[in-house]
Amino acid sequence: MTLAAQTRRADGILFDKDGTLFDFHATWSVWAHGVISDLGQNDTALMQRIADAADYDLAQRRFRPTSPIIACTNREAAECLARALPLRAVEEIETYLTRTAALASLAPAVPLAPYLEGLALAGLRLGVMTNDTEQGARAHLDAAGVAEHFHFIAGFDSGHGAKPSPAPLLAFASAMALDPARIVMVGDSAHDLIAGRAAGMQTIGVLTGPAQEADLAPLADAVLPDIGHIPGWLGA
Repeated sequence: MTLAAQTRRADGILFDKDGTLFDFHATWSVWAHGVISDLGQNDTALMQRIADAADYDLAQRRFRPTSPIIACTNREAAECLARALPLRAVEEIETYLTRTAALASLAPAVPLAPYLEGLALAGLRLGVMTNDTEQGARAHLDAAGVAEHFHFIAGFDSGHGAKPSPAPLLAFASAMALDPARIVMVGDSAHDLIAGRAAGMQTIGVLTGPAQEADLAPLADAVLPDIGHIPGWLGA
């Protein structure tokens, strides 16, 4: 083990995806407006009902911080929207969300390729755990040109469970043969940080999602503007 590895705070980082690796509003609030317009067939009243079900502000074109869509699984998002679309099957909506989300225009929180290369050069093991599907996660990371930088990629459907359960986080620790206490869970929502604490990991909140610092601080060892500030905090 190098001196740098001995002195830094962790040996692995597990990232949430949406709102963490990718800026939430620049990516998903924009995508959601298109989804609502499409599913609502440009019917103003129906669009408003869908937006209300998703707790989405149509005028501002942004998810509200209280939206259940922010941290839920793709299936749960479909069930949420189905309340405004009683004539459409949940399975149909889920398939639609999966397909369109895979094509969403992504806005990385920082230039990801050089950032992840730097973390790897410091000897850190890197993973992604999202409540999106694993297929969706891999599609997004491939589109951003960074999938190969991660040693572990999991979604809610990968067989480990979904956040806020600690199980998928502990699956990363096991796969990397790391002590959970030497891993940092990084996310933009309470779900991420609750899961990290329950797994016995260090936790970092980032402000590239809908949550405010006051929402994340009670659950985090640090709250940072974005993931670009993590190497300094780690001492990596």
